[in-house]
Amino acid sequence: MKTKKDHPDKKNKTQDEATSLQVEESVADEKQNLKEALEAKEKEAKDYYDRYLRAAADLENFKKRAAKEKADTIKYGKEEIIRDILPFLDSLDRALEHADASDAKTFKEGLALMQDQLLCCLKKHGVERIDCAGANFDPTLHEALMQMESDAHEDNQIVHEMEKGYTLNGRLIRPSRVCVCKKTNKEKKECEINEETGE
Repeated sequence: MKTKKDHPDKKNKTQDEATSLQVEESVADEKQNLKEALEAKEKEAKDYYDRYLRAAADLENFKKRAAKEKADTIKYGKEEIIRDILPFLDSLDRALEHADASDAKTFKEGLALMQDQLLCCLKKHGVERIDCAGANFDPTLHEALMQMESDAHEDNQIVHEMEKGYTLNGRLIRPSRVCVCKKTNKEKKECEINEETGE
């Protein structure tokens, strides 16, 4: 009995069609996957853009708030020290009311008390006086307005303080204005001779 043989071209054609169909399905699946991936990335990009816009708005609001706080600090920053100085002004008012009725000694004592009150207030805020009594001249703390000869003082020692100096938290805000002792060359030589001879 004779069997009918399949024609080789027909068989190849069927295989080509099957392969072509598989390739098309694969391409379609890949297109679908790419489309889904693209949609996911677009959604992610949109989320990131929304976050960026919110962050930019927050930053802008922060800048405005910081500028307002800075302006308020500059405008009202002195409020605490002014509130502390007001009792001193009240004391001055009371002193002026009683100035006619009191004698000079009592008035002077009252002024000394008010000065102490003001210095305590300033010290509370970090302001301190520079003590010059018997100190040697220091150009970082003192400003020499004049020089004078004095037997009672050493060379370069402060003779007299004309204006008090002040520091704020350790930083110089005004130097003490002072008069400094300056020995003449003749006096220096005499001192050196006396030191050498032991007199």
